[in-house]
Amino acid sequence: MRRAVLTALAGLTVLSHGVWGADAAINEARAKYHYQMFCQGCHTPDGAGANAVPPLKDFMGYFLRSQRGREFMVRVPGSATSKLNDAQLAEVLNWSIDNFAGSSLAPAGYEPYTAAEVGELRTRPLQEIENHRASVLAEIAAMNQQGAES
Repeated sequence: MRRAVLTALAGLTVLSHGVWGADAAINEARAKYHYQMFCQGCHTPDGAGANAVPPLKDFMGYFLRSQRGREFMVRVPGSATSKLNDAQLAEVLNWSIDNFAGSSLAPAGYEPYTAAEVGELRTRPLQEIENHRASVLAEIAAMNQQGAES
């Protein structure tokens, strides 16, 4: 009996690490559900954005080209103050990149977000978004220009 309980507990530990660990694969259904519940009201089901909300579609990959851009996607208030826990938010961000980066293409070899990274970044939510976003985009444009000149 004791062995059966320990085996079951070990299995749950492996399962929970596989789902929520830093190296976890994205659970498509869960990530999509969380996107629908917490993100699509503003960013729309296809990530195109609505009204003054910037699009995710064909845009997210650009932000992964700089550290400040990567941090921006976690530190914006909709992410940083989300009711999702760190692992869930990391999973939604990674799912969103896979589904919405499109023509912006995430850089080759980019590292998916981890719960630990999200947890650290969301402790510093952005207070001012528009100027910060413009600054990040200018930095990315300058990086792209330098790359094109090389």
